[in-house]
Amino acid sequence: QLQASGGGLVQPGGSLRLSCVVSGSIFSIDAMAWYRQAPGKQRELVASITSGDTTNYADSVKGRFTISRDNAKKSVYLQMNSLKPEDTAVYYCNAEIRRHRFAAKSDYWGQGTLVTVSS
Repeated sequence: QLQASGGGLVQPGGSLRLSCVVSGSIFSIDAMAWYRQAPGKQRELVASITSGDTTNYADSVKGRFTISRDNAKKSVYLQMNSLKPEDTAVYYCNAEIRRHRFAAKSDYWGQGTLVTVSS
């Protein structure tokens, strides 16, 4: 349902752009978000964006990461700049999707994409 891409190995101070696309027939997408999970740690919210483009960021990434969405492409993006070793994690995209006009919203998750920040 959600396909994430764009992860990889990058040096400290570098940049990466993650992408996530929703596949299949849907009625609407409400909030979209990126989460991450580092080894041995719990999954945490990195950034979120509402259907009205209101954004929210974890304190640890404010000023470095930017979340955006393209509703026509059913996609959400995460531009990550000034990456630090502590940003190393598997990044997951999340979307609240309404499959049909009268259906309730459901949470969907992407498969995760690994970001490694290391010299």
